[in-house]
Amino acid sequence: MSGSVVPKESAEPNLTPLLDIVFQLITFFMLVINFASDNYDQRVHLPDAGSARPVEDVDRVMEDRLVLNIDHNGNLLTGNDVHPYNEAVKEIKHQAALVKLNLKVSGVKLDVAANGLPTTIILRADKDVVFSSILSLIKACQNEGFRKFALKAMMRG
Repeated sequence: MSGSVVPKESAEPNLTPLLDIVFQLITFFMLVINFASDNYDQRVHLPDAGSARPVEDVDRVMEDRLVLNIDHNGNLLTGNDVHPYNEAVKEIKHQAALVKLNLKVSGVKLDVAANGLPTTIILRADKDVVFSSILSLIKACQNEGFRKFALKAMMRG
């Protein structure tokens, strides 16, 4: 008859802290991932420019941006939708209303008539689009209070 006075102890690791850390890491990386590339439509072929330079990262995190993709016919592209000029103007009005609502909810006091909206419009226009189409969309944006614009181009090289 064999017996032991000391009970057998099993060593089972506590996985709760490990799972907690893994979950927090996953959550962190999901929050900091850059979803900005979703705004860049592959149907738009940007023009080449020798003076094109990368966007500086100063205040990039805090800056509000709206990317407008314009195809070779001058239509606004959003997702899988193609908006001719009249629908594009409605979309720009809708985006301006969202920016104004966001400013109101966050408590920012801004005189839109004097200062314009703080959002920068990033124009990604196809290299074959007629400039008058771009200009008409810029004017529609200005009518809604947008004052900051940036044009995208590919660097030669």
